Amino acid sequence: MLKRTIFLLPAVLLTFFSCVTQPSVRSGSMPAWVNDVYSVYSHSVYVAATGFGATRAAAEGNAIAALTSFFGQSIQIDRTYVSSYMQAITDGVMDGWVDTAEMRTNIRTTSSMENLIGVEIKEIWFDSIDTYYAVAVMERVKTARVYNELILANKNVINNLLLMTAEDKSSLEGALRYRFAAVVSDINVSYKNIVLLLTSAAPDVNADGDSYRLAAQDIIKTIPIYINVTNDRNDRIFGAFARCFANWGFETSSVRSRYALNVNVSVTPLDFPETTNVFLRIEVSADLRDTSSGVVLVPFNFNSREGHVNQTEAENRCFNAAERSINEDFAGRLNVYLSQLMPKK
Repeated sequence: MLKRTIFLLPAVLLTFFSCVTQPSVRSGSMPAWVNDVYSVYSHSVYVAATGFGATRAAAEGNAIAALTSFFGQSIQIDRTYVSSYMQAITDGVMDGWVDTAEMRTNIRTTSSMENLIGVEIKEIWFDSIDTYYAVAVMERVKTARVYNELILANKNVINNLLLMTAEDKSSLEGALRYRFAAVVSDINVSYKNIVLLLTSAAPDVNADGDSYRLAAQDIIKTIPIYINVTNDRNDRIFGAFARCFANWGFETSSVRSRYALNVNVSVTPLDFPETTNVFLRIEVSADLRDTSSGVVLVPFNFNSREGHVNQTEAENRCFNAAERSINEDFAGRLNVYLSQLMPKK
């Protein structure tokens, strides 16, 4: 099962949210909101919650946590999807997929993620003994308006991601676009759920993220990876690399195609006069390349020294070591590359 995390959203999306004056601590008689927050902050205008603690900071944190719990499962998103979305904003990837400067600005500001948008600590009360109380509020209409703007900006991103030729769609870039559209769609579903809890009305969103992921996987299945290995033994090296690609859904082929993995294997004898055992050195060099651009996507190099009492077993150990390295090191490199790759315009 995928790990999930609550997606805590930025508190500084627009100026009116980021310039709130921090309230001073009050003492004296207990304010009514301590026992009944909606007796002071109208439920029709605010989402509100209280918290308490031994310090002001603890009280504020507990109040915000209590307010966040109001949204429950609606703001839960897989941790990896949140990370991808935030990284795309930080790296400027999102900039190329939006049509207006206003949308670009709205999306960029989400890279500061501390709390739900629009959360404000409205009052602090100290009981003059040992406990602080805080009330956190969120104005429903203002906050919903900001989320609606983000939903529309993200919809614009998704529409542009999916606008491509048939040739582009059948490439690795096409699969990446669909995968990232899935991430943005998941973010939008979370935003929409929050708006619905705030105002009961929200803009429509695109298809759910899983449908885009399935489309990306369907594209990957049509992309052959050409693997060419020199000096292989019984296709052992070919098979090891092929399994790495199969784990992602790629088909492998001995027919040349756009994405090619060229591998060279060399096994050379080593001379150790002090022993009668046979020692060999194996070296494997490979690179996954996009032949249309000539760019190396994933490089790989491995070498090892293995020995045994006879030539056959020494060589077998060399290829065993190479297979282990491919299954671990190359597979890891490929996973990192494909997981972190972002579509750029």
